[in-house]
Amino acid sequence: MSSSPPLPHLRRLEAEAIHILREVAACYERPCLLYSIGKDSTVLLHLARKAFFPGRVPFPLLHVDTTWEFAEMGRFRDRLAERHGLELIVHVNQEALAAGIHPVESGSVLYNDEMKTRALKQALDRLGSDAAIGGARRDEEKSRAKERVFSVRSPGYRWDPKQQRPELWRLYNTALGPEETMRVFPLSNWTETDVWLYILQERIDVVPLYLAAPRLSWIDAASGAILAMDDERMMPYLSAPERATLKERWIRFRTLGCYPQTGAVESRATTVAGVLAEMFTTRTSERQGRLLDQDQSASMERKKREGYF
Repeated sequence: MSSSPPLPHLRRLEAEAIHILREVAACYERPCLLYSIGKDSTVLLHLARKAFFPGRVPFPLLHVDTTWEFAEMGRFRDRLAERHGLELIVHVNQEALAAGIHPVESGSVLYNDEMKTRALKQALDRLGSDAAIGGARRDEEKSRAKERVFSVRSPGYRWDPKQQRPELWRLYNTALGPEETMRVFPLSNWTETDVWLYILQERIDVVPLYLAAPRLSWIDAASGAILAMDDERMMPYLSAPERATLKERWIRFRTLGCYPQTGAVESRATTVAGVLAEMFTTRTSERQGRLLDQDQSASMERKKREGYF
């Protein structure tokens, strides 16, 4: 494992996150770490490995697979799990898959409800998890900012922001009532810049999609977003004007997910240092590239209330 980062604020954030991860291991019987394969959950996994070094991470990684994520993400996930001897659980909502739930044909609301929210609840039920650790940060968007570090979920994994417990200083209430579960967010106080600075300092491998490269892409007619053509499944759904925009562009991604719903940015940043240099001049949120956040008013808060991470 690499040494602690020299930047004082990163040292503090690292120590806080490690303390939280150890609290989870001490207080819950069947915790799991939600691994989306993105930069935040990859940093979270790195912190978990540090927290329990030289032992193994004492809880499984849970990845909810929609079957529409970038193929490169799955390859990265499998290599990482094998390299570090991690227990990896991959869950797909097989009922929705068999019913033909599709990101275009079914509409984004139904697709995300079934393949993400319901799939996550199925997986947590299957594992019997009393705590799920996630890589969400408060600076991502407004509903994330309402979360506590230890966030209680009522039966059915429902979230009520008005029922959040106070967290004074760094005193966490880890208690659970009957049928309650906990969501835990060790990166709550990190920013996107903190995450990238930590990746640079710790030399953490991330999915290459975060770095700029020439990639076949088109302009989505509805949102104006640049979307990458990861495989041939989307070709029949492109309109004639969209097909006219299909070409190779130098792009990278600030956030990752299902490729028909994840917008890219034009970029020449081929290194983590280059990504940071671009970030210091941008004025847009990373989640502007997540089209699922735009599928209806207050979309993320509704999803969270229904059990989304």
